[in-house]
Amino acid sequence: MSTATQKFGFDTVFGATGDIARAAPRPRRLFPAEEVEQLRAEARAEGERAALAGVAARQAEALARIADACGRALPRLAEVAHEHRLGAANLALACGRGIADAALDRFPTAPVEAALAALAREIDAQPRLVISAEPDLAEALTATLEEAARNLGFEGALVVRPDSTMGPCAFTLDFGDGQAAFDPAEAVRRVTEALESALAAEGLHAEPLIPGSET
Repeated sequence: MSTATQKFGFDTVFGATGDIARAAPRPRRLFPAEEVEQLRAEARAEGERAALAGVAARQAEALARIADACGRALPRLAEVAHEHRLGAANLALACGRGIADAALDRFPTAPVEAALAALAREIDAQPRLVISAEPDLAEALTATLEEAARNLGFEGALVVRPDSTMGPCAFTLDFGDGQAAFDPAEAVRRVTEALESALAAEGLHAEPLIPGSET
Protein backbone atom coordinates (compact mmCIF):
# COMPACT_ATOMS: atom_id res chain seq x y z
CA MET A 1 0.00 0.00 0.00
CA SER A 2 1.30 3.48 -0.87
CA THR A 3 1.14 6.33 1.62
CA ALA A 4 -0.08 9.78 0.65
CA THR A 5 2.71 12.30 0.13
CA GLN A 6 2.73 15.46 2.19
CA LYS A 7 3.78 18.76 0.69
CA PHE A 8 6.85 20.22 2.29
CA GLY A 9 6.19 23.40 4.15
CA PHE A 10 8.70 26.10 4.95
CA ASP A 11 8.85 27.51 8.47
CA THR A 12 10.16 30.87 7.16
CA VAL A 13 9.04 32.59 3.95
CA PHE A 14 10.93 35.56 2.50
CA GLY A 15 9.39 38.30 0.40
CA ALA A 16 10.65 39.71 -2.92
CA THR A 17 12.84 42.26 -1.16
CA GLY A 18 14.39 39.66 1.12
CA ASP A 19 12.30 40.55 4.12
CA ILE A 20 10.68 37.79 6.17
CA ALA A 21 7.12 37.59 4.98
CA ARG A 22 6.03 34.77 7.32
CA ALA A 23 7.79 32.84 10.09
CA ALA A 24 6.56 29.95 12.23
CA PRO A 25 6.50 30.71 15.94
CA ARG A 26 9.58 29.44 17.68
CA PRO A 27 9.20 27.38 20.82
CA ARG A 28 9.87 29.22 24.00
CA ARG A 29 13.10 28.31 25.70
CA LEU A 30 12.72 30.37 28.84
CA PHE A 31 9.73 30.36 31.19
CA PRO A 32 9.07 32.45 34.27
CA ALA A 33 9.36 30.60 37.56
CA GLU A 34 5.69 31.20 38.29
CA GLU A 35 4.65 29.63 34.99
CA VAL A 36 6.99 26.70 35.51
CA GLU A 37 5.49 26.07 38.93
CA GLN A 38 1.99 26.28 37.53
CA LEU A 39 2.81 23.81 34.75
CA ARG A 40 4.40 21.48 37.28
CA ALA A 41 1.32 21.63 39.51
CA GLU A 42 -0.97 20.95 36.57
CA ALA A 43 1.15 17.99 35.47
CA ARG A 44 1.21 16.62 39.02
CA ALA A 45 -2.57 16.99 39.34
CA GLU A 46 -3.09 15.28 35.98
CA GLY A 47 -0.83 12.42 37.08
CA GLU A 48 -2.69 12.06 40.38
CA ARG A 49 -6.03 12.00 38.57
CA ALA A 50 -4.79 9.30 36.22
CA ALA A 51 -3.36 7.26 39.11
CA LEU A 52 -6.54 7.59 41.17
CA ALA A 53 -8.64 6.59 38.18
CA GLY A 54 -6.50 3.46 37.80
CA VAL A 55 -6.78 2.66 41.50
CA ALA A 56 -10.56 3.15 41.44
CA ALA A 57 -10.86 0.83 38.44
CA ARG A 58 -8.78 -1.85 40.19
CA GLN A 59 -10.83 -1.42 43.38
CA ALA A 60 -14.08 -1.80 41.44
CA GLU A 61 -12.75 -4.93 39.76
CA ALA A 62 -11.63 -6.38 43.11
CA LEU A 63 -15.00 -5.63 44.72
CA ALA A 64 -16.79 -7.27 41.81
CA ARG A 65 -14.66 -10.40 42.26
CA ILE A 66 -15.31 -10.42 46.01
CA ALA A 67 -19.05 -10.04 45.47
CA ASP A 68 -19.01 -12.89 42.96
CA ALA A 69 -17.07 -15.13 45.35
CA CYS A 70 -19.45 -14.31 48.22
CA GLY A 71 -22.46 -14.96 46.00
CA ARG A 72 -21.11 -18.42 45.20
CA ALA A 73 -20.07 -19.14 48.81
CA LEU A 74 -23.23 -18.03 50.67
CA PRO A 75 -25.46 -20.90 49.48
CA ARG A 76 -22.86 -23.40 50.66
CA LEU A 77 -22.55 -21.53 53.95
CA ALA A 78 -26.32 -21.82 54.43
CA GLU A 79 -26.07 -25.56 53.79
CA VAL A 80 -23.26 -25.90 56.33
CA ALA A 81 -25.28 -23.93 58.90
CA HIS A 82 -28.31 -26.16 58.30
CA GLU A 83 -26.20 -29.30 58.68
CA HIS A 84 -24.80 -27.84 61.91
CA ARG A 85 -28.32 -27.23 63.24
CA LEU A 86 -29.36 -30.77 62.36
CA GLY A 87 -26.32 -32.18 64.13
CA ALA A 88 -26.92 -30.02 67.20
CA ALA A 89 -30.59 -31.03 67.31
CA ASN A 90 -29.76 -34.74 67.03
CA LEU A 91 -27.13 -34.39 69.75
CA ALA A 92 -29.64 -32.62 72.01
CA LEU A 93 -32.17 -35.40 71.43
CA ALA A 94 -29.60 -38.07 72.21
CA CYS A 95 -28.60 -36.28 75.42
CA GLY A 96 -32.25 -35.84 76.39
CA ARG A 97 -32.99 -39.52 75.84
CA GLY A 98 -29.95 -40.50 77.88
CA ILE A 99 -30.95 -38.25 80.78
CA ALA A 100 -34.59 -39.38 80.65
CA ASP A 101 -33.65 -43.06 80.56
CA ALA A 102 -31.30 -42.65 83.53
CA ALA A 103 -33.96 -40.75 85.48
CA LEU A 104 -36.59 -43.42 84.79
CA ASP A 105 -34.19 -46.18 85.82
CA ARG A 106 -33.48 -44.35 89.05
CA PHE A 107 -37.05 -43.24 89.78
CA PRO A 108 -39.43 -45.53 87.82
CA THR A 109 -42.54 -44.57 89.79
CA ALA A 110 -41.95 -40.80 89.61
CA PRO A 111 -44.03 -40.24 86.42
CA VAL A 112 -47.04 -42.07 87.93
CA GLU A 113 -46.77 -40.09 91.16
CA ALA A 114 -46.50 -36.85 89.20
CA ALA A 115 -49.59 -37.81 87.17
CA LEU A 116 -51.53 -38.52 90.37
CA ALA A 117 -50.53 -35.15 91.79
CA ALA A 118 -51.56 -33.38 88.58
CA LEU A 119 -54.93 -35.18 88.51
CA ALA A 120 -55.61 -34.95 92.26
CA ARG A 121 -58.79 -32.86 91.86
CA GLU A 122 -60.16 -35.07 89.08
CA ILE A 123 -59.67 -38.35 90.95
CA ASP A 124 -60.52 -37.09 94.46
CA ALA A 125 -64.19 -38.08 94.32
CA GLN A 126 -63.77 -41.22 92.21
CA PRO A 127 -64.53 -44.58 93.85
CA ARG A 128 -61.78 -46.42 92.04
CA LEU A 129 -58.52 -45.69 90.26
CA VAL A 130 -57.13 -48.33 87.89
CA ILE A 131 -53.48 -48.13 86.91
CA SER A 132 -52.22 -50.34 84.07
CA ALA A 133 -48.47 -50.62 83.65
CA GLU A 134 -45.81 -52.90 82.26
CA PRO A 135 -45.13 -55.78 84.71
CA ASP A 136 -41.89 -54.48 86.26
CA LEU A 137 -43.39 -51.06 86.87
CA ALA A 138 -46.64 -52.54 88.18
CA GLU A 139 -44.74 -54.50 90.81
CA ALA A 140 -42.91 -51.37 91.95
CA LEU A 141 -46.11 -49.31 91.99
CA THR A 142 -48.02 -51.66 94.27
CA ALA A 143 -45.92 -50.69 97.28
CA THR A 144 -45.63 -46.96 96.63
CA LEU A 145 -48.94 -45.76 95.17
CA GLU A 146 -51.07 -46.46 98.21
CA GLU A 147 -49.02 -44.05 100.30
CA ALA A 148 -48.95 -41.49 97.47
CA ALA A 149 -52.73 -41.73 97.07
CA ARG A 150 -53.29 -41.31 100.82
CA ASN A 151 -51.07 -38.24 100.83
CA LEU A 152 -53.26 -36.77 98.09
CA GLY A 153 -56.44 -37.55 100.04
CA PHE A 154 -57.68 -40.26 97.67
CA GLU A 155 -59.85 -42.69 99.63
CA GLY A 156 -61.17 -44.91 96.82
CA ALA A 157 -59.93 -48.28 95.67
CA LEU A 158 -56.53 -48.40 94.00
CA VAL A 159 -56.02 -51.19 91.44
CA VAL A 160 -52.71 -51.89 89.69
CA ARG A 161 -52.87 -54.15 86.62
CA PRO A 162 -49.78 -55.51 84.85
CA ASP A 163 -49.92 -55.17 81.07
CA SER A 164 -47.21 -56.90 79.10
CA THR A 165 -48.11 -55.04 75.91
CA MET A 166 -46.80 -51.76 77.35
CA GLY A 167 -43.24 -50.59 76.97
CA PRO A 168 -40.82 -49.76 79.81
CA CYS A 169 -42.21 -47.23 82.31
CA ALA A 170 -45.43 -46.80 80.29
CA PHE A 171 -48.77 -46.65 82.13
CA THR A 172 -52.40 -45.53 81.92
CA LEU A 173 -54.61 -44.06 84.65
CA ASP A 174 -58.32 -44.79 84.42
CA PHE A 175 -60.44 -42.84 86.90
CA GLY A 176 -63.92 -43.38 85.55
CA ASP A 177 -64.59 -39.92 84.18
CA GLY A 178 -61.37 -39.84 82.22
CA GLN A 179 -58.05 -41.41 81.42
CA ALA A 180 -54.42 -40.34 81.29
CA ALA A 181 -51.51 -42.15 79.68
CA PHE A 182 -47.74 -41.90 79.50
CA ASP A 183 -45.35 -43.76 77.21
CA PRO A 184 -41.69 -42.64 77.19
CA ALA A 185 -41.05 -44.17 73.76
CA GLU A 186 -44.07 -42.42 72.28
CA ALA A 187 -43.04 -39.14 73.89
CA VAL A 188 -39.59 -39.43 72.31
CA ARG A 189 -41.18 -40.17 68.95
CA ARG A 190 -43.46 -37.12 69.11
CA VAL A 191 -40.66 -34.79 70.18
CA THR A 192 -38.40 -36.12 67.41
CA GLU A 193 -41.09 -35.71 64.76
CA ALA A 194 -41.90 -32.18 65.92
CA LEU A 195 -38.24 -31.17 65.85
CA GLU A 196 -37.66 -32.73 62.44
CA SER A 197 -40.75 -30.99 61.05
CA ALA A 198 -39.59 -27.64 62.42
CA LEU A 199 -36.10 -28.07 60.93
CA ALA A 200 -37.52 -29.18 57.59
CA ALA A 201 -39.86 -26.17 57.46
CA GLU A 202 -37.01 -23.86 58.39
CA GLY A 203 -34.72 -25.38 55.77
CA LEU A 204 -32.01 -23.02 54.57
CA HIS A 205 -33.91 -19.90 55.65
CA ALA A 206 -33.11 -19.93 59.36
CA GLU A 207 -31.72 -17.01 61.30
CA PRO A 208 -28.03 -16.41 60.42
CA LEU A 209 -25.37 -17.86 62.68
CA ILE A 210 -23.77 -14.39 62.89
CA PRO A 211 -26.35 -11.71 63.86
CA GLY A 212 -26.54 -8.95 61.29
CA SER A 213 -24.85 -11.01 58.58
CA GLU A 214 -27.96 -11.40 56.43
CA THR A 215 -28.11 -9.43 53.20
